[in-house]
Amino acid sequence: MLDGLFIGLQTVLTLHNLILVFAGCATGTLIGMLPGLGPITAIALMIPITYGFDPSSGMILLAGVYYGAIFGGSTSSILINAPGVAGTVATAFDGYPIARNGQPGKALAIAAYSSFAGGTLAALLLAGTAPFLADLSLGFQSADYFALMLLGLTLVSAFSSQGEYLKALMMTCFGLMLSTVGTDLSAGVQRFTFGRMDLIDGISFLMLAMATFALSEAVMMVLQSTRAKEPTIRLHKTSLHLSLPELRAIIPTVSRSSVLGFFVGVLPGAGATIASFLAYGVERNLATSEDQKQFGQGSIKGLAAPEAANNAACTGSFVPLLTLGIPGSGTTAILLGALLAYGIQPGPRLFIDEPEIFWSVIVSMYFGNLMLLVLNLPLIPYIARLLLVPRQYLIPIIMFFSLMGVYLVSFNVFDIQMMVFIAICAVLLRLLQFPMAPLLLGFILGGMLEDNLRRALAVADGQFSFLWDRPTTVVLMSLVVIAILIPMTRALWPKSSR
Repeated sequence: MLDGLFIGLQTVLTLHNLILVFAGCATGTLIGMLPGLGPITAIALMIPITYGFDPSSGMILLAGVYYGAIFGGSTSSILINAPGVAGTVATAFDGYPIARNGQPGKALAIAAYSSFAGGTLAALLLAGTAPFLADLSLGFQSADYFALMLLGLTLVSAFSSQGEYLKALMMTCFGLMLSTVGTDLSAGVQRFTFGRMDLIDGISFLMLAMATFALSEAVMMVLQSTRAKEPTIRLHKTSLHLSLPELRAIIPTVSRSSVLGFFVGVLPGAGATIASFLAYGVERNLATSEDQKQFGQGSIKGLAAPEAANNAACTGSFVPLLTLGIPGSGTTAILLGALLAYGIQPGPRLFIDEPEIFWSVIVSMYFGNLMLLVLNLPLIPYIARLLLVPRQYLIPIIMFFSLMGVYLVSFNVFDIQMMVFIAICAVLLRLLQFPMAPLLLGFILGGMLEDNLRRALAVADGQFSFLWDRPTTVVLMSLVVIAILIPMTRALWPKSSR
């Protein structure tokens, strides 16, 4: 390992490659800040540029774009509640309330520190455990993935306030229903398309996220402005400051979430989205009853957990990509295509046959995270001033980015019409105190849950015995049962104490 790290340092610590790391991070951050444009778009735009570089330099640039886009994606989630990337949805739950409470600088600073810590810890874990984790991820089967997805869904209690668990559960089921719209790739049958060609490919995540968060938030701001005077947000020089108690509060959260995010990212097909939701749910369930009230209202732990987890998961996703040649997400699939275009076949022998590529990517992650921190912290006071824009200007800006972000992806007017319809439904549900986060959670995990359930049933000859046939599945299903029982037992604790 030490020899490999030395090779990676030699490759990265050249002026040419350091400039590429910086350029990739800066480009990814800028593209990630725009709602609707995520790491897939960013990497796709940069691939033609990499053809003139050697494989190590090209992969260093693309890796910088990848975690730069994830890093920058939190900005739009925090400032305008527009998570254009699935991995930053959980960031908006507490990041946006903190920003609206007059502390956008603090929210962006917590996101920056947590992202840096998550990416750095994951890079260290990746350097020391990549070959071992490759064997571990190969041992995961469809039954284990199904149990993991089920665990993510049962943590829905993390997105519900006291006494609102049933509402959160209903929204999760609604999200699962929406995920079934489109063509069933296994059977080749159209489901719930109502004869519309526009629904054959299903409902777009970007459209659903923009409708339920950004567009509905803009409408809610209009409704609130008619009821009460617009709150004044004051920014000051110390808005980036974190007190010692706040640092003590988030350090354990960031550590736990980074490790969790990394190991979830190692699993092919899991990725940053599941990692961020799991980390948020775990932290809320571990919090005291007093701290739990802050989740969803502006909890610094609720912001730090998903930010650390999604950046750690991005680093972890390079394990199956580099050591097995298995892309764990759409983004790593594009990175796999870039490697194949260079004539390099990722696999177990990559870090033996092409050590400079394998280790340079790992080493560049640490320098990239450091550059992202240095690049973004000085800009936070200026970025945070977006919230000083009066509502009569900010609301049209949010609507414009939401509508254009969706339209520029599909160039389909039907998506805009459906987006408006979903936004109206979301506003009505929000007025009735239904949470939107479980809806997106169910939608994101629905397809993967169904696919892995089918494969597990096929292996078990249609029997549900796969739930207790493997130790890994049994452990995960036990965690599912515990996650279901926790809200019930917490409801009984006050009664027993009285």
